[in-house]
Amino acid sequence: MSRISKNKAVSEYIALFEYDVEAGGIGVVFPDLEGCFSAGYDFSDAFKMAHEALSFYAEDNPSMPCPRTLEQIKTEWESWKEWESNYNFYITKIALFPIKPKTKKFNISLDERLVRRIDRVTDNRSAFIADAVENMLNSSTV
Repeated sequence: MSRISKNKAVSEYIALFEYDVEAGGIGVVFPDLEGCFSAGYDFSDAFKMAHEALSFYAEDNPSMPCPRTLEQIKTEWESWKEWESNYNFYITKIALFPIKPKTKKFNISLDERLVRRIDRVTDNRSAFIADAVENMLNSSTV
């Protein structure tokens, strides 16, 4: 079974939230994502920061592993027994929402016939062209 996710937008990853007395905050670890962790001053802040950490991790790792169930993590994650024995933690799922990219205005020239065809299928030329270009770049070896 493949552990690579193709659809990052709907993936939910299990996160472990643990209060760190010494640091005075809450640390977050993602068992499915080695090296992906975060922290916050309180649960609300830690939750927000966990979403951000997950999004940045996905940007840097185009082939994200498929999320595991809690049962799979308990049996497959090598640190589970240490966490279970030594830490007080909460378990929750964090949904992966890609970070919205910044847009920049450019002037481009297109054949009038092509523009008319685009206008027949969408009322947002910029979004249509951006999606088409991204799909083309993702499907090629460029």
